[in-house]
Amino acid sequence: MRKIDALLNEYGESHQNAFNKRVHWICVPSIFFSIVGLITSIPSGLVSDLLPGLGAYANWATVGMVMALVYYLRLSFPLFLGFILWGAFCLWGNVQLAGLGFAPLWAISLTIFVAAWLGQFYGHKVEGKKPSFFKDLQFLMIGPAWLLHFIYKRAGVKY
Repeated sequence: MRKIDALLNEYGESHQNAFNKRVHWICVPSIFFSIVGLITSIPSGLVSDLLPGLGAYANWATVGMVMALVYYLRLSFPLFLGFILWGAFCLWGNVQLAGLGFAPLWAISLTIFVAAWLGQFYGHKVEGKKPSFFKDLQFLMIGPAWLLHFIYKRAGVKY
């Protein structure tokens, strides 16, 4: 069995309840988006100096996204391709959100992050099982892949 299949199967063991699954479809992408926003909010003078042509995208979130993409590439090339699109959307969305100026990006991102984690923990309380990352932190990266693999299955794309 491929490593990605084993990880997705193990992750899925604590995500059988229909309510918890629905919660994850909202909260996992929200957490991912908010983490990108929090990391985007870190002052990025060094990154801007090293990557001057990227403008607003020369930030620590872009660096982190590249590292996350390497992780996904090692697991599955098709999932990696999907995460390029999702990651680009998250970076773009956070740059746009920061540009609105109605509140600091870090504050918006922190609010989303806390609300989404509360939702996640409530979903797991309903399920009656602990979140997978309590067993292995790697599962924090598998949650988004678990959702993407369902999209791929429905579209008939092998991952």
